[in-house]
Amino acid sequence: MSPTNRTVVVTGIGATTPLGGDSASTWEGLMAGRSGVKPLEGERFAELPVRIAALAAVDPSEVLPRPLARKLDRSAQFALIAAREAWGDAGFTGKAGEDEKIRPERLGSVIASGIGGVITLLDQYDVLKEKGVRRVSPHTVPMLMPNGPAANVGLEINAQAGVHTPVSACASGAEAIGYAVEMIRTGRADVVVAGGTEAAIHPLPIAAFANMMAMSKSNDEPEKASRPYDTARDGFVLGEGAGVVVLESAEHAAARGARVYCEVLGQGLSADSHHIAQPEPTGRGIAAAMQNLLDSTDLKPSEVVHLNAHATSTPQGDVAELKALRKVLGDDLDHVAISATKSMTGHLLGGAGGIETVATVLALHHRLAPPTINIDNLDDAVEANVVRDKPQPLPEGPIAAINNSFGFGGHNVVLAFRSV
Repeated sequence: MSPTNRTVVVTGIGATTPLGGDSASTWEGLMAGRSGVKPLEGERFAELPVRIAALAAVDPSEVLPRPLARKLDRSAQFALIAAREAWGDAGFTGKAGEDEKIRPERLGSVIASGIGGVITLLDQYDVLKEKGVRRVSPHTVPMLMPNGPAANVGLEINAQAGVHTPVSACASGAEAIGYAVEMIRTGRADVVVAGGTEAAIHPLPIAAFANMMAMSKSNDEPEKASRPYDTARDGFVLGEGAGVVVLESAEHAAARGARVYCEVLGQGLSADSHHIAQPEPTGRGIAAAMQNLLDSTDLKPSEVVHLNAHATSTPQGDVAELKALRKVLGDDLDHVAISATKSMTGHLLGGAGGIETVATVLALHHRLAPPTINIDNLDDAVEANVVRDKPQPLPEGPIAAINNSFGFGGHNVVLAFRSV
């Protein structure tokens, strides 16, 4: 049995997002303060109250062979693309067993989705109604399963230590990464490919979110629609894509001479128990997750210099998060560079924690905090250092960063990382 409570590090990253088809182009877009939000074209979106979204910059059909793509829901396509990049970035050249640097029984896959294969489900129902039973794809069930992305990534790399899919709405991707950390710490795996993916840009989810008054209706100015902390913020913008990291025990990474981006300190978890969709206005649950993180790790508030905030651009949620940060970090919040990258990528729901973890890891690696765009009039309730318009350098020496993810149902997940 492997030792427990092992140090966990990040050795690979991968992404496909509204800003770019890989992690490098996504990071370049974040540094440039570029919005990935665009108008939705096509007749089926024409009558919707929301006609904007952050579509993937590179369509999966441009990357994956058609015979493979047609057997995968769009969410699984994104996950596989991001996982392949992360796997190669970590220095692996083949699946476990073929690449002797990792044994299959010591490798896991934890890829989350908040909604799963919703596009497959809705499209195949249309096929059933319009073309009949015999035209429904035999691949429908494996495609619509929420665990489809994790399973397909697991098959790709031959992961046999466990394949898992936590589902906690918009906190799903972060919870997947936290789960992966525990797999390594408890000795069940040496390496885990983890992250989040989402593909739900379809008329039904958009209409449903819009009728909840959760989404921005700034159809005339798509690039300015996602505006966290601005006084005129009116809801989130739906995005799609995936973010994946390769997590590894420090001992295993050292033994194979792997490049290390940063250490993963751990996670903090809580539940609001307040409302199925509305955030708890005082930030009580978020503060509890943050305190849980501090209590379960050796992280000190004075170490934290960067935070990738959940900040979806909703009137209540953005401020509740900052209240919680102030409650737990106190005056130390003043030296934290806060980035709200959803202002550029839109909100990827279950994929948000994945791509924002990639952004947090790269912020530590490059010692640059991404900007938050579209803040014309900062809300008076925002008493914190929000990075605006251009990147902000982070200090030299040992530093730490946090990634926040919260989801419908009151799920709160806080991840912490430290420079190496």
